[in-house]
Amino acid sequence: MDVRAIGMGLAFALMWSSAFTAGRVISTAAPPLTALSLRFFIAGAIGVALARALGQSWRLTAPQWRATIVFGICQNALYLGLYWVAFQTVEASLAAIIASTMPLLVAVFGWLFLGERVPALGVAGLLAGFAGVAMIMGARFQGGADPFGVVLCVIGVLALAVATLTMRGVSSGGNFLMVVGLQMFVGAVALLPFALLLEDVAIDWSWRLGIAYVYTIFVPGLAATLVWFLLVHRIGAVKAATFHFLNPFLGVAIAALLLGERLGPLDILGVTVIALGILAVQLSKRRVAEAARP
Repeated sequence: MDVRAIGMGLAFALMWSSAFTAGRVISTAAPPLTALSLRFFIAGAIGVALARALGQSWRLTAPQWRATIVFGICQNALYLGLYWVAFQTVEASLAAIIASTMPLLVAVFGWLFLGERVPALGVAGLLAGFAGVAMIMGARFQGGADPFGVVLCVIGVLALAVATLTMRGVSSGGNFLMVVGLQMFVGAVALLPFALLLEDVAIDWSWRLGIAYVYTIFVPGLAATLVWFLLVHRIGAVKAATFHFLNPFLGVAIAALLLGERLGPLDILGVTVIALGILAVQLSKRRVAEAARP
């Protein structure tokens, strides 16, 4: 892994982790599904326009279209839609912790449904990761965390794990930015009916809302997704996913720094255990992948 790949991985982890704080700011001031659908329309239009300017094509292959649609629905509509609704009652730090279990869930699903082998190091990582989550969840529920919001986050991260598994082995054919933009449109269209049926447009306007909204369109929305595709293309999905171990730390730290959310001793211990568990799982995957090479 070269210096450029490391820089891309760190940048992705920082951008991905910051999305929870920005999302909570927006969702507590505006109708979440409406705001998210509009964000996807704007980001999708920008992404597709830039892709066309760069000569990229929207004539994707059948597998690329299938992955784009599934990813757009599972990640953008389900995962982010449920999370933005949950942000109305769930702190950004807790949402980030739940979302950070995605690599653990992907490993479990791969083992259960795809017959993928999980070495002893990976099993230890899974046990440690879920133990860390249980530790934090117990403390947060005692502190008054909203159970319904937590359930929405759990369903959302399950959808994200499905989206991640779906994208395995699917190449963008070089149309990185075009695929990102089209995924945004899929999410926008999927969310729009629910936004129109379930929400009233009542917005608490502020400079903080404006900054968070512009930020979430360009940074977690477009830049982070594009960097992720480029990183996977550069070093492979297994190595790229190793950077997910940073997300629990960064998600909690950014929420505490910018939103003043509480950070207790059990949170710090639990986040550390989760991060080490994720790292162990990803390292075990790398060893399996390297051992399988001829």
